[in-house]
Amino acid sequence: MPDSQTSGAHNQARASYWRRLALVLAVVGPGIITSNVDNDAGGITTYSLAGAEYGLRLLWTLFPITLALIVVQDMSARMGAVSGKGLASLIRERFGAAVTFYLMIGLVLTNLANTVAEFAGVAASMALFGVAPHWSVPIAAVAVWLLVIKGSYKAVEKIFLWACLFYVAYIVSGFLAGPDWGQVWGELARPRLDLSPGALTMVVGLVGTTIAPWMQFYLQASVVDKGLTAKDYKIVRWDVIVGSITVSVVAFFIVLVCAFTLNANGIKIESAEQAAMALKPLAGRYAADLFAFGLLNASLFAASILPLSTAYTVCEAFGWESSVDRKFEEAPQFYILYSLMVLGGALTVMLPGMPLISIMYISQVINGLVLPVILFFMIKLINDPRIMGEQVNGPVANTLGWTTVAVVGGLTLVMVWQSTLGG
Repeated sequence: MPDSQTSGAHNQARASYWRRLALVLAVVGPGIITSNVDNDAGGITTYSLAGAEYGLRLLWTLFPITLALIVVQDMSARMGAVSGKGLASLIRERFGAAVTFYLMIGLVLTNLANTVAEFAGVAASMALFGVAPHWSVPIAAVAVWLLVIKGSYKAVEKIFLWACLFYVAYIVSGFLAGPDWGQVWGELARPRLDLSPGALTMVVGLVGTTIAPWMQFYLQASVVDKGLTAKDYKIVRWDVIVGSITVSVVAFFIVLVCAFTLNANGIKIESAEQAAMALKPLAGRYAADLFAFGLLNASLFAASILPLSTAYTVCEAFGWESSVDRKFEEAPQFYILYSLMVLGGALTVMLPGMPLISIMYISQVINGLVLPVILFFMIKLINDPRIMGEQVNGPVANTLGWTTVAVVGGLTLVMVWQSTLGG
């Protein structure tokens, strides 16, 4: 009899474990996907430039940026779970249609520049494997378009989660580069503040590519689209934390590999694909190929998400239906916007003479310029008890949130002042 009771208790415990695991797997996704997709073509280019130009000097900035990312993403996910509404919808209801309209113009233009950067990343990475852009870009555009047009939310999310796994290529590439870990820890233990115009612009770019404005809209919209509510928030929060840490680990290794190879040998680059090519004689063929493969995966991943984020955001702002689970006739504006963003991004890359490298880097700096405005709206909204009830921000979250706004805004102002007045 005791053996029977023990066996029954064991079976109940096992069933309870599998139920909890099933619940976790049902909830996770939005946080991990949103954070990891931000290691896109523009992001990888920015991290590569940071390592190649400044070595390990800016590596320490990834730690406060990661903390800020967790705080910002947590606010976004919590608003979606508690309110059941997207960020654009809440901004329209609280601040009015006029503010929302101008905000949408800025976001669409920024996201279009970012989408161009993603298809530029596809073209560049496939060129490293011997595939010409006039083949790679149209095929990629059709593939990402069909993924969303024909897929359900669950199917699309599964593909996106699998894409997240391939970022391990950058971690492996980092170890293959043979870094001096003593030098790395020494640099992190004694962070240096570089106030030169170039370094400040790079820091704004690092912030802009790690905490991009579109992320907050996409994360909140995907939480709502997945049907997550306040009761799921604890798991959603861990989803956000894990996503924020993994994206920064990948960024850490990209800066690392470029610092110990390109910067150490005085090699200048302008893009991520140049970094991959330059790695071959310095770190070996496998490190270079993994770097290029990571760029391809990241570009395809983000070429799907950025147009999707734009469609979600604009449709929410104007009260139109927005969901991957809807049919075209149920959400025509949503699918038309998505299609136009994919088409516009792909066609721009195909135009001869386009300054793609400048577009990729500048798009990340623009993200940094727009971010304080988006954060201002977010902090105001999440402290409104009419929207959040008892789930408003606590004093710690508010302090960290407003500090992020102040630091990013201050960096932006100094960068603009130095670049215009030469101060």
